[in-house]
Amino acid sequence: MSLITNGRLDRRGFLKTTAAGAIAASLPLGGAYASTPKRGGHLRCGKGHGQTTDTLNPGQWSNGYMLAITFAKDGHITEVLPDGTVGPEIAESWEASSDAKTWRFKIRKGVMYHSGKEVTPEDVAASVDFHRSEGSTSAAAPIVAPIEDIKVEGDTVVFTLEGGNADFPFILSDYHLPVLPVTDDGIDWRSGDGCGSYVLADFNPGVSSSLERNENHWRDDVGWFDSIELLSLTDQNARTTAMVSGDVDTVDKLDLKTIGLLARNPDLDISSIAGTQHFTFAMDSRADPYTDNNVRLALKYAINREELVEKILFGYGSVGNDIPIGQGQQFYNTELEQKTFDPEKAKFYLKEAGMDSLDVSLSAADAAFADAVSAATLYQNSAKEAGINLKVVREPNDGYWSDVWMKKPFTAVYWGGRPTQDQMFSTAFTCGADWNDGFWCNEKFDALLKEARAELDQDKRQEQYFELQEIVSTQGSIVIPMFANYVFASSKKIGKPEQIASNWDMDGERWAERWWFV
Repeated sequence: MSLITNGRLDRRGFLKTTAAGAIAASLPLGGAYASTPKRGGHLRCGKGHGQTTDTLNPGQWSNGYMLAITFAKDGHITEVLPDGTVGPEIAESWEASSDAKTWRFKIRKGVMYHSGKEVTPEDVAASVDFHRSEGSTSAAAPIVAPIEDIKVEGDTVVFTLEGGNADFPFILSDYHLPVLPVTDDGIDWRSGDGCGSYVLADFNPGVSSSLERNENHWRDDVGWFDSIELLSLTDQNARTTAMVSGDVDTVDKLDLKTIGLLARNPDLDISSIAGTQHFTFAMDSRADPYTDNNVRLALKYAINREELVEKILFGYGSVGNDIPIGQGQQFYNTELEQKTFDPEKAKFYLKEAGMDSLDVSLSAADAAFADAVSAATLYQNSAKEAGINLKVVREPNDGYWSDVWMKKPFTAVYWGGRPTQDQMFSTAFTCGADWNDGFWCNEKFDALLKEARAELDQDKRQEQYFELQEIVSTQGSIVIPMFANYVFASSKKIGKPEQIASNWDMDGERWAERWWFV
């Protein structure tokens, strides 16, 4: 067994950031890292994600299974590179006005869809515009809302923003924004057509998908496998068994309790990459008792964060501070006081809310994150010391994201994070955002976020993002107790690049195009 890690736990500060955020530097301690790529073979991947309600509509994608699908079959305007910077993909270059309000993206010529049609600037414009329509329920709606106008000028797509945004190229890398063929009424997402390195041959939501290499892809340095079988294996035991028995070649979301056993298998590599992934407990701030910030603060001080990192993450992560920003990301607030388990302070905030005790229910399923139910039970035990009776409700895995998350008032959630603070806050914390799972609104926060987005002075921008994090930590409705490393297993038959991306699990979920068989 080879353990590939970026050393976050014992070498804090080793990783610094670019504008993209955390960088995962894989240390090649063995296995098939950095071997010479070659084409061929059929890859079988087991994902701890996927549900029967999954769809090819990019605005509705919400889990790692669909991320893997889109990064295999689709092209995106820009791409977050393994080192955390942003690079060109369908756009070959871009430039911005001095105030960062106008952005011009030159679209690459000769990129073909699987159907044989050439990608056009009009496709690019329509693919972003799809998420801007009035009444859009797309998860990308909040991040494209600042776009005032999109127009095509020859081979260039021009975006005009309501205010400056120094991070705009990162926004266009979002997985909800694949480039798809324009149609009379929007874009063609139903057919499964795309311009990525793999062709989607079969899509069976919540079960499996098959992909075949796109022989006409414009790049010759990606897409090494002949074909891929992508399996939805949300059951932890089934996923682990499939990996150990050799029924699959790679799996994500490992059961951290069993890594010691997996490590004894001479045919497996275990990778641990620190990034922006965090596990949360979201409170619906519209529903009592969570309307009272004193109650929210009581629940934040009633959780033993160190215990969760030890017993749920088994050390493969770090404590969170109720902000969705990782310690390695640019403008991380190093001055924010770290919350610790403090039953007396929790009781104080309950009294401030006019309560001597509190009864709440927390919905959890392991579909939220590995051992989410166990995490909720640990939360239940620590909360008792603060006079909080927290009832754990075990929910079914299938349909968790459609029937429980953002439906029940207190839920377990996982987030992969985003490459920039603005993108993370815009997606999940601005008032009215479709994925604001705390249903939290704060006028000062929204106004300051808009100012920080347009600010080009880096010192001033740091001050603004520090304040934004403090507001979320002390007033927000999300308990963020831990940041989890991305820990995944693969056969030693699989080769990987020296540097593994940390913006999403499994090499930024671009494993399909970046990995190969040795």
